[in-house]
Amino acid sequence: MSTPLEQAFLAAHEDLPREAPGSEETTALLLQLVGPLPEAPRIVDIGSGTGPATLPLAAATGGEVIAVDAHEPYLARLQARAAISGLGERVRPLVATMDDLPLPDGEADLVWAEGSAYIMGFDAALASWRRLLAPGGTLVLTEAEWTTTDPSPGARRFWDAGYPAMRTTAGNVAAAQQAGYTVAATYLLPDCDWDAYYRPLAARLELLRADGVDPEVLDEVGREIRVREEFGTDYGYTGYVLRPR
Repeated sequence: MSTPLEQAFLAAHEDLPREAPGSEETTALLLQLVGPLPEAPRIVDIGSGTGPATLPLAAATGGEVIAVDAHEPYLARLQARAAISGLGERVRPLVATMDDLPLPDGEADLVWAEGSAYIMGFDAALASWRRLLAPGGTLVLTEAEWTTTDPSPGARRFWDAGYPAMRTTAGNVAAAQQAGYTVAATYLLPDCDWDAYYRPLAARLELLRADGVDPEVLDEVGREIRVREEFGTDYGYTGYVLRPR
């Protein structure tokens, strides 16, 4: 039985354009940083949500994308969007958790994960997903990071509760190298990528408030927006382009 907070969280995120900071422009830039791919590459999009990266990847590469998410309603919406976009035959939904992927080794030329690796943790994701890469394959992910070595107490309290293992870019670059990857590129997502996530979320919260959903619960769901407004210079999301050595 889900809690009122979990119910409100799912209601707030239902049908949002995306479930984490990002944009089609950032997806395109990270794909460009990957460099040449095989013709019709095999792609696995982990934590795909409703497909904000899945559909642009399928369209740009001409490949097949396995869209992995544990929340089946997200994948149902992705399938509908793919069909409307003419990409239905090149998007394959897979209901699974990211730490137990029923996929064979070497399945992907490109493994993609925007805004989802933190669920496992950066180190665990790098270790777990490496086996999915075919020879010459690339892992692309975005990761929440400190942009200062001395974050404010308010930012620290918020992130320590949700992601205590969060590091700086330097810390994650070192961890990726230690895990056997070459860091081909990093890219700090711009503020507009946060707006693309938070503006629709804030609007949805106001609709739920007008519908009589418990305002205290909604305030908790929306707390991350207020933290970002107050302490956003202390942290960000960084894109990584990684290749196993």
